[in-house]
Amino acid sequence: MVFAIDPELTWRWQTFFYALTLVLLWLIFFFVHRYLKTVRAIRGMHNEDAEPLSLESEAYHETMEQQHYQHIRALNDVQAKQKEHYDFIVSWFHEIKTPIAVLRLMQQTEVDPKSLEEEISRIEHYVDQALYYAKLDSFSQDYEIVNCNLDLLVKGVVKSHSKTFISKKIKIRLDTPSTVVQSDSKWLSFIVNQIVSNSLKYSNDFGEISIATQVTQQEKLLIIRDNGIGIEPKDLPRIFYRGFTGSNGRTYTKSTGMGLYLAQELSKKLGHYITCESTLGSFTAFTIHFPKNYDPHLSVLQSHQKTQ
Repeated sequence: MVFAIDPELTWRWQTFFYALTLVLLWLIFFFVHRYLKTVRAIRGMHNEDAEPLSLESEAYHETMEQQHYQHIRALNDVQAKQKEHYDFIVSWFHEIKTPIAVLRLMQQTEVDPKSLEEEISRIEHYVDQALYYAKLDSFSQDYEIVNCNLDLLVKGVVKSHSKTFISKKIKIRLDTPSTVVQSDSKWLSFIVNQIVSNSLKYSNDFGEISIATQVTQQEKLLIIRDNGIGIEPKDLPRIFYRGFTGSNGRTYTKSTGMGLYLAQELSKKLGHYITCESTLGSFTAFTIHFPKNYDPHLSVLQSHQKTQ
């Protein structure tokens, strides 16, 4: 530009050195300004409102902020899980202390074999619940999809609770014709057992529990219904939440709030799901849905192929 505005429009050393001097002065000004700006940025690097040095620095700063927020969220999730785990362990210890205390009392009196077996069954149930909770995250390594006959499975669960049915004089009605579903027999037995245990726990003496199967075009259903105390409407949407005990769990019996959560989570992993209908003081009905258009065995094969 200096040469362009030279009146003589010819090469002259004076014009060249004048232009060179201007360039050097601008370079010195730029480096001094850049140095001062860098110093301010370094001194205020812990200040969120500090001006970034470049577009790259600004993009890096935004990325670091996003990573920081993600780290905080992940840390909060871990802390929440640790708290839930702690709460479950504490509640579990309180639950299992009851049958142990009963067994100690039995040592001081004549032992009734039926009562002894019932208390041992309660301890086994609580131990299984803790075991399944611990295995929930590694579920994919410990299940096998087979054909399960709901009729045989339900009768086995009912038989395991026969002492409770007899002691509380609760009627049982079974309408479970031979119905085959694809699932893991061990995990499905735990799911059904948990629902039946809840029905027995919240049913009054001389009550009734009915278990029936239905088959529709879209799915197969296993319906477990009792005429117990029911569930309050405000609690019904949250009964499958982790650690949720609700009004019934706090009023009628001490509960860990993990049974239905485990049942629902295991059902989802097996390709099933559970719904609940209830009227306070009238009935509660749990339905396990087995969709016909879902093949758990095929899903397992696909997941293994993806990992490979």
